[in-house]
Amino acid sequence: MNSISLLDQPIPYTAPRGKVYLVGAGPGDPGLLTLKGKALLEHADVVIYDALVSLPILNMISLRAERIDAGKRRGRHSSLQAETTQLLIEKAQTHAVVVRLKGGDPFIFGRGGEEVEDLVRAGIPVEVVPGITSGIAAPAYAGIPLTHRHYSSSVTFVTGHESVGKYRPQVNWQALAHGSETIVIYMGMHNLAQIVHELSTAGLKSDTPVALVRWGTRPEQETLFGTLETIIDRVVLTGFEAPAIVVIGQVVNLHTILDQVHAATCV
Repeated sequence: MNSISLLDQPIPYTAPRGKVYLVGAGPGDPGLLTLKGKALLEHADVVIYDALVSLPILNMISLRAERIDAGKRRGRHSSLQAETTQLLIEKAQTHAVVVRLKGGDPFIFGRGGEEVEDLVRAGIPVEVVPGITSGIAAPAYAGIPLTHRHYSSSVTFVTGHESVGKYRPQVNWQALAHGSETIVIYMGMHNLAQIVHELSTAGLKSDTPVALVRWGTRPEQETLFGTLETIIDRVVLTGFEAPAIVVIGQVVNLHTILDQVHAATCV
């Protein structure tokens, strides 16, 4: 493994007192948290949470629970991941309910799989509680259906920020340009210019619609629209920044219709 993993280190086995729950917090809107996730936050002894978990969801944590901020930042993921997993192991030795609260869904670009591997290796009981991933929720709140009978019968979820040190890139942008009618990119803002270049070089049409949804489902949500040809200039002009979900495909144009529906329901 290229990332630092406890799988590569001998871990002395100590019978745990408790159990670790990997809980998906969803993209931010507290109404999208699952009932099971909410119940675990209310009964947790310890909650170790990521930086992108919204304040309304953090406010659901029991007042008696120990709260630990394990927020990640680009460039330091590997070292922080090992520290966080070790902390989970330690807390499970002394507490009954340990919640690992992760933005979105733990198994969709959330490194939940790595944490489960390490916890199981250490003999810690683990349960995963899925969450609504931002790649689905953010476009929906922006009025963009990822599939549509007339425009898109396929959707691909892909990361725009691959792990540093991989022996080779795993995202085949050339294939995606021709093999998926809707492309949803997580963590794509930092490398957006390169991604646009790769897709354009592969033959994706310059007028293909693009949407960037920042802080999807939250009160501060912003959406920037453009095309493969114009989106980089629009980002520079507006100063649009991460975190944002990138949606590429003809379904983006449907937001104009759904905007009218939203306006009608608010009258």
